[in-house]
Amino acid sequence: MAEAFETHLQELRRGTVVLACLQLLRTPGYGYGLLEDLQRTGFDTEANTLYPLLRRLEKQGHLTSHWNTDESRPRKFYQTSRDGLQLAEAMRTEWTKLTDAIDSLPEDPLTDEKN
Repeated sequence: MAEAFETHLQELRRGTVVLACLQLLRTPGYGYGLLEDLQRTGFDTEANTLYPLLRRLEKQGHLTSHWNTDESRPRKFYQTSRDGLQLAEAMRTEWTKLTDAIDSLPEDPLTDEKN
């Protein structure tokens, strides 16, 4: 049971991390800082998942990026693009619909059939 749960939980989280990144990167941020923000807000994400996701979202036009070389260690900052903001809004709307649909499901179908 635990293995099946972990597999399905990973699938469920995959899409939510995309939405979380688009939301958090409305304000520019760099990879490691974003990783910390995700973990702090309850999105348990690994670096080897996050960095390819950021590159993919940038390639798709949902994020923009620039290098900040003001400090001793250069950092690549990402920010949600206009297309990314539209995608985030559409995803958030769908998430709300899905949450409402799940909330409307009976918790115990056998009990509800008897009523």
